[in-house]
Amino acid sequence: MHLDTLPDDAPTGDGPMDLNAVRDVSAAHLFIYLVPETAEEAAELGVTDRGPAYLAFRSAAMGAVPWQVTLAAFYNFSPRAVRAMAGVWDAAPPERWQAARFLAAGRAMRRVNVHFTDDHLAEARSLIDPVVAGADYAGKVLAAANASVALPPDPLVALWQQITVAREWRGDAHLVVLADNGLGPCDCLVLHTATGGLPTALARATRRWDDEEWSAATARLVARGWLDSHGVVTDAGSAARERIEVETDEHCAALWAPIGNAGARRFASLIAPIANAFTATGMFQTVPGQSDLA
Repeated sequence: MHLDTLPDDAPTGDGPMDLNAVRDVSAAHLFIYLVPETAEEAAELGVTDRGPAYLAFRSAAMGAVPWQVTLAAFYNFSPRAVRAMAGVWDAAPPERWQAARFLAAGRAMRRVNVHFTDDHLAEARSLIDPVVAGADYAGKVLAAANASVALPPDPLVALWQQITVAREWRGDAHLVVLADNGLGPCDCLVLHTATGGLPTALARATRRWDDEEWSAATARLVARGWLDSHGVVTDAGSAARERIEVETDEHCAALWAPIGNAGARRFASLIAPIANAFTATGMFQTVPGQSDLA
């Protein structure tokens, strides 16, 4: 574990949280789901199917949990999609999946020329480390699991892992907001695709909700006035989707309290070169919205 005590001189909050900064931090994590290095490392472990590999990589921090636990933590996947990961821990134990994920992250960042000076890395770590150490992990399953993972010796990948903790903390908070707004696993996905945040074909292929389940979720959203009779998002639906994102970001104010609003903005600016480098490759041209990509 690297959950150390919070420094006595850690800065406190300094006004309303900058929601853009919260989202920008998450953006520095997301390349891991899209880069070829991830698939290559999975193939080295004997798994070439993208779906089970994704599920194994992302849930490895939780240990060799049954697929039902991964389903609960990931929320918007159908049971049939997550059941496909059965056997991944036989191919390799979670520790090897986690190590392979670190290798993929480091290889990918260096391929696109992400390079930080020692001073740059030290300043970024001085900001994110108190956040990870001071976080309240109650109900934050994926964040807590990632916070328990020993940091790798590669300083750039270690920084990325700390970013991963913050990203999963936001994701865990997002699930609470979805449930509070009465959006079940398929419903939230249908709404997200309707607002253009995620291509429907990609959502259907990866989350594997069948036609009957998708239609039932659509009907529930029509009844709420969030979609029209043709399944097109209404103004009320768009407003609801944005409200859910804002509520999620507002939950994150507590996460970033150890370094305050200014610290969060500074950290977001320090790690911006990561997302910028991958954006320059064209990778994120059709990237889904941050909450539901993973």
